[in-house]
Amino acid sequence: MAAILALAGSNSSTSINYKLVQHTVSMVDNNDVQVMDMVRYPFPMYSEDEERQNGFSNSLIELKNDIQAANGLILSVNEHNGNPSAYFKNVLDWLSRLERKFLADTKVLLMSTSPGKRGGVGALGIVEQLLPRFGAEITATFSLPSFHENFGSDGIVDHELKSSHQEALATFLESLK
Repeated sequence: MAAILALAGSNSSTSINYKLVQHTVSMVDNNDVQVMDMVRYPFPMYSEDEERQNGFSNSLIELKNDIQAANGLILSVNEHNGNPSAYFKNVLDWLSRLERKFLADTKVLLMSTSPGKRGGVGALGIVEQLLPRFGAEITATFSLPSFHENFGSDGIVDHELKSSHQEALATFLESLK
């Protein structure tokens, strides 16, 4: 049984990426899954002055420890103007200052969604290139375009997208064995 940490790269209380994460973990059996709601993790904007004056917050240290205790990470990143949100980039900046390889030996299912037809692929692509710098192994990716049309109360409604999502999740779970 693997330990899996699941979160969205968004601090919005109405995050559609968090909804995608919740749906994804509902499909995971026989593993220990911890879901984190990043709304509960406010971090000041990273700066060397802030780090020097105030150090690292307990919540940042706890987040790093939770990440490092997990075998795998289910992550869905939101997109702002074609890039990962400033919030998520800030979290990565803080974590990498605490420990550069904070994702060492961590398998990642990387996802994104957006209301638009591109499904957050801009942010997904950037984060896919960025996370290995911190030691992550991206085992599968999935993008859900047009969230409000393709996601309902029972999850992903489009058959092809649903199948792609299931395949990405299966690949990720297989990598944890």
